[in-house]
Amino acid sequence: MKLTDWAKKQGIHYRTAWNYFKAGKINGAYKLHSGAIIVPEESQNLKKEYITVYARVSSSENKTNLDSQAIRLVEFCNAKGWIVNEIVKEVGSGINDKRKKLNRIFKEGKSTKIVVEHKDRLSRFGTNFIEKLLTHMKCELIILNPAEDKEDLMQDFVAIVTSFCSKIYGLRRSKRNTEKLISSLNKSSE
Repeated sequence: MKLTDWAKKQGIHYRTAWNYFKAGKINGAYKLHSGAIIVPEESQNLKKEYITVYARVSSSENKTNLDSQAIRLVEFCNAKGWIVNEIVKEVGSGINDKRKKLNRIFKEGKSTKIVVEHKDRLSRFGTNFIEKLLTHMKCELIILNPAEDKEDLMQDFVAIVTSFCSKIYGLRRSKRNTEKLISSLNKSSE
């Protein structure tokens, strides 16, 4: 394929692709007598297939569900003929974006498929953004059961209210502590 097409496919500007070519960073790319730069199909930076199964529950009380969730995901992958490279199990809130194991998966960027049971197992909110990010990383998000039910939506609503309430009370506590510190400093300076 031509360098212009390759650049579009990679999501980069033609000039950047040309600089890569000049620096020898595109494997197998060559220049024709006409001046056109050709990039062979196999040089499209295809990742080696790496399938990650991600299972999550909200609390440690549901740890038994965590194991059965992971088993169901692996069985699904086996039925598809996929070889699972990594099974990741995590206990944490779907609202919390500081989940160490999930963040490690994203940071490493070696997965070509991430398989989850429900979209809320990955994240309660913003799953579409995560999916777009994964597509850019050449990783496909596989959701076994994309359907949502009313009970899940109610749980999401309660989780949001709880999260915001804890932040508000935390801010109030912080404000009170700051006020105490200021008043004690004022008293000591008098």
